[in-house]
Amino acid sequence: MEQTFIMIKPDGVQRGLIGDIISRFEKKGFYLKAMKFMNVERSFAQQHYADLSSMPFFPKLVEYIISGPVVAMVWEGKDVVLTGRRIIGATRPWEAAPGTIRGDYAVEVGRNVIHGSDSVENGQKEIALWFPGGLAEWRSNLHPWIYEN
Repeated sequence: MEQTFIMIKPDGVQRGLIGDIISRFEKKGFYLKAMKFMNVERSFAQQHYADLSSMPFFPKLVEYIISGPVVAMVWEGKDVVLTGRRIIGATRPWEAAPGTIRGDYAVEVGRNVIHGSDSVENGQKEIALWFPGGLAEWRSNLHPWIYEN
């Protein structure tokens, strides 16, 4: 089973989309392994987005992420990184399909509601950064009704 890091950004929190977003991942059959509601420190945001630090939009991105609380989560399931990205939708909201989170709720790239790991490797790095204390160990009793093995 893969794991992925998902973050509901400040605009998603302010707009009251937390429940709907969590529901989409749960209904798909993925397991919530960790979650926290928090304000992000500037240095932590810079560390999280370090791979984008040379981009001209980096300062605005950091300001945006620290502008309000976020919901940081780890989800687990079969092909959760790729499937999670499909649930989220394209980065550019106008390219995101209807029915995806960004297709339904986002209008601008700078307010695109949610972040999701783009690879298993990046997911592992993000999970280690955001949840250094580890994850909850559990398996839903519904597992045999979702997964074949």
